[in-house]
Amino acid sequence: MQFSQEVAEARSAGRPVVALESTIITHGMPWPQNVETARQVEADIRAAGAVPATIAVLDGRIRIGLDDADLERLGQATGVMKCSRADLAIAIATGRPGSTTVAATMMAAHAAGIAVFATGGIGGVHKGAETSFDISADLDELSRTPVCVVCAGAKALLDIPKTLEVLETRGVPVVSYGVDEVPAFWSRLSGLASPYRLDTPAELARLIRARQLFGDHGGVLVANPVPAESEIPQAEMAGYIDTAIAEAERRGIRGKAVTPFVLALIYELTGGRSLVTNIALVRNNARLAAAIAVALAA
Repeated sequence: MQFSQEVAEARSAGRPVVALESTIITHGMPWPQNVETARQVEADIRAAGAVPATIAVLDGRIRIGLDDADLERLGQATGVMKCSRADLAIAIATGRPGSTTVAATMMAAHAAGIAVFATGGIGGVHKGAETSFDISADLDELSRTPVCVVCAGAKALLDIPKTLEVLETRGVPVVSYGVDEVPAFWSRLSGLASPYRLDTPAELARLIRARQLFGDHGGVLVANPVPAESEIPQAEMAGYIDTAIAEAERRGIRGKAVTPFVLALIYELTGGRSLVTNIALVRNNARLAAAIAVALAA
């Protein structure tokens, strides 16, 4: 691993650090909004009293913290590997640039001693998984790696009820922040009751500390609803999602290519509104993650 100067200094001083994934830069948003959003998210974390650590693989090393030139380079790169647990070593060994998914970011963050990670939405059980067996490695990573993941819920294109069932089976606590239902990414509510609700960063920090008493108990998933003024209601999003998934199936798109394709098509179908909401929820998650990291450090 190679730490940026800012992250290295924060670790030495015991200051709170928040990990950030990089697939949102390479596969989640178009240029230049991807790099602009990455900068905004990092600025939000600094403003909340923590240090951002965007994680990626560059030049055969896991980079813990990227400078502005690195963000630009990653944001405009082509052929970047989308790295989950299975791919991280491949990117390092071959020297190919790689962006980290939730699973790979959790792995790297834990190895770097970072306890809190902010993302947009986690992967989960894809619709039709009973025949395709398409289930994200993020769920297994949450069951094994002790990192708190702050997200806006599972990506709404997934089968959210089945995703919650798998998380429950894997022993992962799912905690909604300030709401009684599980958020649905672009939408504040999913219609599904949340297993648990907590209302302050201090409460979440206490949960993380208690969870850390059990060394093999894995992570904590914090589901943070998108701000009300930025959401797209679930009833409206359902039509866009069904259309995009059907088109992916028609074209025979499978595996890791499904989510980027569906997100791009939803962007077109919503006239760009989904991207505005995506940016709002990522920034909102970063602010909450920073508050949790500050509470943990205290």
